[in-house]
Amino acid sequence: MPQLYLVVDDLSQWTHTLPGEAVISFETYLTEHPIKGQKKTRIINLCNTDQYLSTGYYCSLLAEARGHKVLPPANTLTDLSSQQLTLVQAAEVLEDLDQKDLTRTDDGYAFRIYFGRTALPQLKMLARRLFERFPCPILEVRLAFLPGVPASAAPAEVVAPVDAGGDTIIVDSWQIRSVHAVAYAELDAQEMPEFVSSLEKFTQSVWRKPRSSKASRWDMAILVNPKEKLPPSDAKALKKMERAAQKMGFAVEFIGPQDYARLGEFDALFIRETTAIDHHTYRFARKAEIEGLVVMDDPTSILRCCNKVFLQDAFTYNDVPTPLTRIVSSSDDASLDTLESVFSYPIVLKIPNSAFSVGVMKAEDRTMLKKMLSELLVKSALILAQEYLYTEFDWRVGVLNNRLLFACRYFMAKGHWQIYNHGEDRIGSGGWETLPTYEVPKAVLDAALKSAKIIGDGLYGIDIKQQGNKVYVIEVNDNPSLEEGVEDAFIGDELYMQIMSEFARRLENRGR
Repeated sequence: MPQLYLVVDDLSQWTHTLPGEAVISFETYLTEHPIKGQKKTRIINLCNTDQYLSTGYYCSLLAEARGHKVLPPANTLTDLSSQQLTLVQAAEVLEDLDQKDLTRTDDGYAFRIYFGRTALPQLKMLARRLFERFPCPILEVRLAFLPGVPASAAPAEVVAPVDAGGDTIIVDSWQIRSVHAVAYAELDAQEMPEFVSSLEKFTQSVWRKPRSSKASRWDMAILVNPKEKLPPSDAKALKKMERAAQKMGFAVEFIGPQDYARLGEFDALFIRETTAIDHHTYRFARKAEIEGLVVMDDPTSILRCCNKVFLQDAFTYNDVPTPLTRIVSSSDDASLDTLESVFSYPIVLKIPNSAFSVGVMKAEDRTMLKKMLSELLVKSALILAQEYLYTEFDWRVGVLNNRLLFACRYFMAKGHWQIYNHGEDRIGSGGWETLPTYEVPKAVLDAALKSAKIIGDGLYGIDIKQQGNKVYVIEVNDNPSLEEGVEDAFIGDELYMQIMSEFARRLENRGR
């Protein structure tokens, strides 16, 4: 089990007895650590962090240099030192605040968050989300309600929305005025019970969670979401992943969207939830990368794969064969005329960030084209128009670190032109057939490898259509489906062993 240390500025200020926790001064941590032979060390930094080069800042910086997992990480302290940057990020979490629960007062609210917890029940969700965004032991937050205040009269630090005309900025809701890190030494006697209680709950449920009795070399988090309707992996596949990871020396824990602040516990993150940019999956990937975890798929791959405008441009410039495609930004008559001069009906329309056939439409005539384009352009400034290529199935080729992993045929849903048919009551899908890669046409494999290399060296699923001897790359998926009895139907458990071997190889290369 990892050794946990609480680091404070002055040891004489610490008056609590917490079983199993070692409390040391910053001076001790500076001069006596790292301890030889003590590989897995966790640090909770409770020092003063009010300045860029304070003891608290150096504590987190040294912890990261020594390979220790630390709360808060140095990048969090850097973010908090810039209130303008902090407030831009903090404004994004206000969507979880039920503003009806807050009584409007002239003074607003000033409250402290201890390890993601607050005593104010109406602010518990906001506290958790702020802790996820700024993982810091103690945060001080100020909220203010500014009803209908013009921008010229609003406080300079308030992040305010711009109206459609771009001329006047009006603030008319609760706003986060400030978010600051607080040192342990700044707490008064009345705050200590809540701080100690929150610390105990945090260390017991998160940092001190018991591991398997069998010693493991690394810790892996697998991000899943039980509420997801179309998860990329089913329960049986996830179990096989866990067994494969354990064989490669990993202790595995399945985590969910609520575990953002826990990423510092792990050495690797495997995302098994459908990814998107404006979504917690991307934030998990980004935070994991910053904290030095091996993460699959990485944030760069998510950025590139989740936007079909990028994919189309990248494919064009790298001579990857694709269907005839145009990027559309308007549904006016001139744009429709241009599309009709390029395509014959039907025309396929796609939102750039569509997944599992959601946000993909087929226009059979000009009336449908105008209607569908108008609907989609409300959701995205750019829409892709593509020629319709009828095939009975799509190829899905799995690639890991630019090596072939699996190959499947996904057949169209019955009576539908896509693999997935999103009906009113249920989601239908077609059948599949998994083949050894040596039975797949060379042109399909070559196109898959070429397109995957454009994205990176992660785990990808490349969708390809084939008509005769011609192949067309439709997209590259950064989070491909891995389901028991489907993608693993030919090589079985070896599919999961290869993935976990790649995680282990990357950690080995980092000296972990």
